[in-house]
Amino acid sequence: MSPATRLPRRLAVAALACVAAVGMSIAPPLAHADDTTAAPVWSGLDARNYDGPIGKPGTLIAKVPLNPAVSLPAAGSAYRILYATTDVHGKPAVSTAAVFLPKRSAPAGGYKMIAWAHGTVGLGDDCAPSAQPRSDRDTEYLDHWLNQGYAIVATDYVGLGTPGLMSYLSGKVSATSTVDSVIAARQMGLPLSRTWAIVGQSQGAGAALNAAHRATALGKKAGLDYRGVVATGTPANIEHIVWQAGPQFPPVVLPAGLTTYAAYIVAGFSDARPDLHPDRVLTAEGRRVVKLAETLCYPELHAELDGAKINSWFSRPLTSIPGVQAALVDYMATPYSGYDRPIFLGQGLLDMDVPAPSALTLYAQMLAAGQPVDFHVYPNQDHSGTVLASMKDSTPFVKRIMR
Repeated sequence: MSPATRLPRRLAVAALACVAAVGMSIAPPLAHADDTTAAPVWSGLDARNYDGPIGKPGTLIAKVPLNPAVSLPAAGSAYRILYATTDVHGKPAVSTAAVFLPKRSAPAGGYKMIAWAHGTVGLGDDCAPSAQPRSDRDTEYLDHWLNQGYAIVATDYVGLGTPGLMSYLSGKVSATSTVDSVIAARQMGLPLSRTWAIVGQSQGAGAALNAAHRATALGKKAGLDYRGVVATGTPANIEHIVWQAGPQFPPVVLPAGLTTYAAYIVAGFSDARPDLHPDRVLTAEGRRVVKLAETLCYPELHAELDGAKINSWFSRPLTSIPGVQAALVDYMATPYSGYDRPIFLGQGLLDMDVPAPSALTLYAQMLAAGQPVDFHVYPNQDHSGTVLASMKDSTPFVKRIMR
């Protein structure tokens, strides 16, 4: 049996039973992030305080060449764009993205596109991936897709480097940010095809699946031809963990990564649902943590929260807020049905950021719902390693769906 193994139905069901048995009591960290945050490089397009016209979702507002310091080695040309989309409150908003073209000449009909959905970097504007050098892993991964002949459109998500707060793990917002970036890219006058797929990792895997769930409908008017999605290290069903937050959490020091992701969730959800007043169940320490999470990138917040106890953030259980459970589902759930194109899920069994039961549960749900899903397991890979290990399987998958 190869390291990438499709799980049979009986194993998927067993995994779901296993997760149910433990009550999902282990809350996984949600994403991989880099070790350092450099000074942002805006490439002459600083949109942090943009207050100009926006237009309908998917409208291209501005484009500039991307500074080579934040480009990719395999890119023939690269750009930073500003485009119209929608925020978590349903209001017109703007987002930025990087657009990379391969070095090879465009084929007839233009380069087919991959929309890249990135993992956790933080919520502060300086954390925007299009203004930062890519990690070594992401550089190798994205270069691989460029070398395969695909153009890459890499959204930052609305609020990351643009006005407002990036809505961490908000499925709806990440979906529209992703699809609208592709619509905008095709207005750049570049040889880009209407055919596209989505690829995402960790936080970005959740974003990719939410975008995949709505891609055909959202891109129809723009004439896009959506083909499928690749998601590795996918966080799923974690809303069932989040709503258990409160002073009743075990008073222990958890890994700083887990604590950091939890802080981003509380900050993002608090911004998304001010009508529920989540701050009323936070202690002074909890409110301090939320303020830090709104501005600090992952490495800085990770260092700040090392040794913190999550239960100290809450004066009352989160569930004491009426309607909070339904609100969390609406905000961050990953759909397991309703997909109209093929799905590739990849999961490492050594993943301690998003442990295997999370993806196994999602796979079991998708399988039971009759979704077009392929599930590949990598027994010897962790969260980050799965990204590169999956290429031998995801590359032919993407080639097949892009025909």
